[in-house]
Order: sequence, then C-alpha cells, then structure tokens
Amino acid sequence: MALSKADAAPTKFADLSSRKIAYRMFGSGTPLVLAVRFRGTLDAWDPLFLDELAKSFTVVIFDYTGLGASSGEPTYLRESLAQDAKDLIDYLGFGKVVIGGWSLGGVVAQVVAAKFPEAVSHAVLIGTAPPGTPEVPGDPLFMRTAMKPQNDLEDEFILFFEPQSGRSTAAAARSHDRLANRKRDRSPTIPESTFMKLLSEAKDRSTIFPDPEGAYMSALATSEIPILVVSGDHDIACPVENWYGLSRKWQSMHLLTTPQSGHAPHHQEPEFVARAIAAFVASH
Repeated sequence: MALSKADAAPTKFADLSSRKIAYRMFGSGTPLVLAVRFRGTLDAWDPLFLDELAKSFTVVIFDYTGLGASSGEPTYLRESLAQDAKDLIDYLGFGKVVIGGWSLGGVVAQVVAAKFPEAVSHAVLIGTAPPGTPEVPGDPLFMRTAMKPQNDLEDEFILFFEPQSGRSTAAAARSHDRLANRKRDRSPTIPESTFMKLLSEAKDRSTIFPDPEGAYMSALATSEIPILVVSGDHDIACPVENWYGLSRKWQSMHLLTTPQSGHAPHHQEPEFVARAIAAFVASH
C-alpha cells in the first residue's frame, strides 16, 4: 500500500541562528502551519487528517525547539513556542499563513495570531482553551493519564476520544493504526524526564493558557482574523463550554462542535474536520 502524502514527506530542517527546527511540508495551496499538542512531535498528527488538508493547503508541521527532532534548549513557554512558529514561517518565505494548533498547539496558534497578526490570515484552534482561567476546569483524569510514561490505546480512549461511545472508540482504533503507518524517519518521542521538567516551568497550573493581565483575551476578542474553534462535545482536557460565552465577545470566532467526541475531534472525524477547515478558510 502506498504511503500517504503525510507519511511520505521527508523531515527537513530550518537552520536558524541558535537551533534547527524539524519540519515536514506537503500539499499545495495556501500555507497552513500546525502547532502540535503537549508531548507531541511530527508524528502525533493523524495522516488521514493531514492528507485531506493537503488537498487544499501547503501543510507544514514541525517540532518545537529542543523537542522531537529539533535541536536547541526545550521549553513549553507559550511565547517561545509561538516564536518557533513565526521563525519557521519567515524561514520558509511565507507571507500570511493559516495558523493552526491542537491542544497546547492551539494556545500557540492564539499567541501567534495575537503577537504577529500581520503574518496570519486565519486561525484554526482544535481541542484547546481560550486565554485565562477556565470557568469549567478539565477533568483531573486527563492529566493523570497524560503523565504516564507510555500511553496505550486504552489511554488514548480517555485522552483523545469519548470512551463511552462505541463510535468514538472504533475511530480511535483506526486513528491509532494510521499513526503507526510511518516506519522510517520518525521523530523521537519526548522523554518523561524532559516533559516533567518542562511542566515545572508553569507558574499557574490552573490553566493551559495563563493570561494574568488579559492581554491575549483582549487582542483576540477584537481581532479581525477569522478564527475557527473545533472542539469535541466532551473534551475532558479543554471543555468546549469555556468557548460558549465567547461567541458574543470575540468578533471573528466561529465554533464547531463534534458529537460523541473528546480532545481530538480531527482524529475521530479527520476528513470532515479537514474539509470544514478548508471551507472556512475559502469563505472567510
């Protein structure tokens, strides 16, 4: 069986002044740069989702500094991760891009949109949280499961899907198999010692997106950049309920909620979510 475009794409390196950023690029059309989740690397994206996106976009995925196949000193500080995205955008010579992200990567995408609006045409936020302390906190089960040194398929049901739904767990198994298709040139996994050390940097553990002065909330609420939020109806990491109240406050935000799904709606319904993103960008 032929490899998908995403699985066949070679890992390349952006040689920046202080580090090398590993990335893969494939597809054609408007550039879409995707920032990955906590503990994620180049190989954390479902290739079917990426392949569907590649029909409409030049898709770029990357590893943050010092993580996966990238070199340099690692950090999970949001501004530093956003700078990785911006530096890669500049290195590749793009003008404006669609900036997207999943979970922690969705926070990164928001920071990029707020700090570098001149570089962003649209923002796509998947399974993530808005700035500030959430009104509806995540379920502690998520972090207990996410902190395991290794996660198996049963853990993925909890982390990314809806374990009470047979439809969702069946989709989880299919996505799990697709994620294992790439056999060569895989990005190294992030060691437990590294991600635990990086977690210790957090000054406020009540939120995935600290915004003590409200600067990001203010910038995004008044932004003219079209913003698409994609969330599962039962995301135990970043509950969709935290977006509801913003629908009348953020002037350019659209919210898409998928049923019987969790923290990875784009892995449960990869073709639907990718096509929804393409339709959103084409029409806004």
